[in-house]
Amino acid sequence: MKKLIAFIMCATLGVSLLTGCGTSKQPAAEKEETAAQDNGQDAITEAAPEEDKAAAEETGTEDSGTDRPAESTEAAAVRVMALKGPTAMGLVELMNQAENGDVNGNGYDFTIAASVDEVTPKLVQGETDIAAVPANLASVLYNNTQGQVQVLAVNTLGVLYIVDTGDTVQTVADLKGRTIYASGKGASPEYALHYILEANGIDPEKDVTIEWKSEHSECVAALAASDDESALAMLPQPFVTTAQAKNDSIRIALDLTEEWNKATQEKGEQGAMITGVVVARTEFIKSNPDAVNAFLDSYGESVEFVNGHTDQAAELIEKFDIVPAAVAVKALPYCNIVFVEGEEMRDMLSGYLKVLYEQNAKAVGGEIPADDFYYVR
Repeated sequence: MKKLIAFIMCATLGVSLLTGCGTSKQPAAEKEETAAQDNGQDAITEAAPEEDKAAAEETGTEDSGTDRPAESTEAAAVRVMALKGPTAMGLVELMNQAENGDVNGNGYDFTIAASVDEVTPKLVQGETDIAAVPANLASVLYNNTQGQVQVLAVNTLGVLYIVDTGDTVQTVADLKGRTIYASGKGASPEYALHYILEANGIDPEKDVTIEWKSEHSECVAALAASDDESALAMLPQPFVTTAQAKNDSIRIALDLTEEWNKATQEKGEQGAMITGVVVARTEFIKSNPDAVNAFLDSYGESVEFVNGHTDQAAELIEKFDIVPAAVAVKALPYCNIVFVEGEEMRDMLSGYLKVLYEQNAKAVGGEIPADDFYYVR
């Protein structure tokens, strides 16, 4: 089991670079800033009640269909984890409601994690039921646990942006010949950037200079210190907003989610740029279908609230220690928080994973997930 968890975590080492979560090696002085960034089959099972059943048969107390007691109205217990950043923001109204008791028949235990390294083992070992994770990590987990994880919904579209310190970039074509500071080499940000550049006739190896950094803050520092006036940076929200608060010359030049959509439409392909999804353990779904569906209903309502009440949502985002309210209120319109489930989710996510697979199969766990990866109620 420990080997499996170690393998999965190594396979997704670069995931947190997109979600912006801090690492254990990060200096303490940078943790507050980085917090404003968003990244064995038998382990994912629950004990079957065989012993209880056998005992009931032995004592003759097993339900015979007569004098059946009233069904229990006890709320289902649901454990949910999410990462600091956009993938957790859509949950905050549901989290707030859950503080006052059961919601739609479910009792909740929420955990906000600073790093994907905290979420993966909990999910694999069955210590959490539902988790908001990076989209490609969901695929990796599915492949490396033999289908013991399913995706419930897409919760965050792309959060990547090209920024400059002037007004020099209007289209992707303007990136040709430029220097781009970025983090996320070997992970989703690199594949997304390459896909968009290539779709616009730009060779990522020859036509641009991409300088890879280990953290988003390093990209901002390099942009500020560069003598090259044509230098750019690729950053995720809400770190863009954090950076703009410290340097008002930083301007959003391109929304890479929009550019991805243009590229797929021109190619006649399906899929959207996706940052985060919500997954659940397959065994939990099978054992608690009503609780899962109730969660999805409540989660959809929470996302609707967050997108429709920015000021109130920002306060809740700070309340649950995701990012400060001052950052959240400005970043929310750019975080692309959504709730997409069912067939639409499958079409959207499968297209995205296909693009990642074509660039590096390891990014999705070695192969495209089968249809049972997608939970469609």
